[in-house]
Amino acid sequence: PIVYLDYYDRHMEVPSVITDNVYGTYMLTNYVASQGHKKIAFVGNIDSTPSILDRYLGYIRGLLVNKIPFKNEYLICDRGEDGKYIDMQMPEDMPTAFVCNCDDIAYVLMEQVKKLGYRIPEDISVVGFDNNTFADYSTPKLTTVEVPVDIMTETACELLIRMIQGEKDIRGRKVISGEMIVRESVARIEE
Repeated sequence: PIVYLDYYDRHMEVPSVITDNVYGTYMLTNYVASQGHKKIAFVGNIDSTPSILDRYLGYIRGLLVNKIPFKNEYLICDRGEDGKYIDMQMPEDMPTAFVCNCDDIAYVLMEQVKKLGYRIPEDISVVGFDNNTFADYSTPKLTTVEVPVDIMTETACELLIRMIQGEKDIRGRKVISGEMIVRESVARIEE
């Protein structure tokens, strides 16, 4: 028996337990927009993993709800086709906020824009996803979505036990919502 944890395969009917990537990133984008930001970029290669694509869709939803037009140059690739991180290319019209697909990339982005002379959050706001160690190590501390790893793991184990016991009708995705953690990496801006 197989249960995917924090991953799903679009081409296979394997039961999976994932965090609510779409809604989590929607919450982050909506929060950034509520702080006055209109120039909001997304950082992530949407072709890399299903979770990054789902997080991008949440970002798009956040833009739509807040009536913020999408700009192609605000989709910033963070990794190559091999999955390895690449140097991120900043757009000419610099965003005031970045929604990053994970805390690791948010940390890397923060360091990159600081080297370009920007202050966080005074000049540029940044949010991540996962609430991992990078969220605490960053300066300032990162606003993010906490992935409910304990609940997801417990749910996956329950599914696996049911499958081992012979239950046959277990399929689809179990989606577990995370919680937004607001820290110091987002500043309110005035129009």
